[in-house]
Amino acid sequence: MPPLTGHLTRLALAAPLLAALWWTAAMTAAGATEHPAAPAWTAQPAANGAGRDGGRPYFYLEGLPGSVLQDRLSVTNPGPGPLTVRLRGADAYNTAEGGFAVRGAHGSTGTGAWLRTATEKVTVPARTRAEVPVSVTVPDDALPGDHPGAIVAESGGRSVGVRVQLRVGGPTLAALTVEDVGVAGGTIHYTLVNRGNAVLAPRLAVSADGVFGTLLRREARPLSVELLPGQRVRLTEPWRDTPALDSATVRLRVSAAGGAHSEATASVLFVPWLPLSGGALLLLAGAAAGTYAYRRRRAARRGGHGSAGTGAAPSPDRQQHSDERHLVKAGAES
Repeated sequence: MPPLTGHLTRLALAAPLLAALWWTAAMTAAGATEHPAAPAWTAQPAANGAGRDGGRPYFYLEGLPGSVLQDRLSVTNPGPGPLTVRLRGADAYNTAEGGFAVRGAHGSTGTGAWLRTATEKVTVPARTRAEVPVSVTVPDDALPGDHPGAIVAESGGRSVGVRVQLRVGGPTLAALTVEDVGVAGGTIHYTLVNRGNAVLAPRLAVSADGVFGTLLRREARPLSVELLPGQRVRLTEPWRDTPALDSATVRLRVSAAGGAHSEATASVLFVPWLPLSGGALLLLAGAAAGTYAYRRRRAARRGGHGSAGTGAAPSPDRQQHSDERHLVKAGAES
């Protein structure tokens, strides 16, 4: 009986603790269900902006130099409390890898500087949407073509960029070049440059030919980059099945709408350096061993000839006998 009594005592002490833990977990789950995390606020072109339908992914504005273009920005606050959002314009540019980015608060000289919102700070009540008028004043000396930018909305450490595609009327030029082609580590590296005044969506075709035939053929396909006017991006193309030994010519062809196209080549030599290095080391080791052996044999031969030429001197008797023979012979002749 004493062991049973001990178990009952421990159970009685643990019951309140278990009940408290269950109550805490239940209330936490109920609170999570009752107050789920509010979705994030959004900023996008207004549904009726410029007489267009809703769902626009970005602003598209077009006008001549000196014109004023207008639209509306929609800021939605789905949260339970008021939301204050700051607004500003910014120029857009490509990152080195081809991404879309915007300038800082004081770095814009194009669309970001021409763009104005009706207010620089808007407070949106809970579960409400606010629409803010937007205008772009195109300077009289603005160059024709595309001038990409964005409206930047910032609140609570979060930043949202709404793209603005501004086209200034006049002649447009689609010009594209591919440069700095090279191959390293199973990857083709190259640079694309937009030398025109229109935004381009480039397509790329890749080929490589070696001494022993075709090594690579890839038909033209769209690249996941939108190349802005005047921008330069550095991109890569994988080539994992490179040959072990060959001399190849890699050819890149790029094109885009509007007649833009360019081509560039690069020569690359594929050599299995590790086996060649090992073979070269073996050859050097063999040559060194042969040279060492040859020098040893040569030194040994020189030592043998030196011993024969420096033998024991003839005895005095033999030397005297030889001298006498020479004297007799000389006397006979006399």
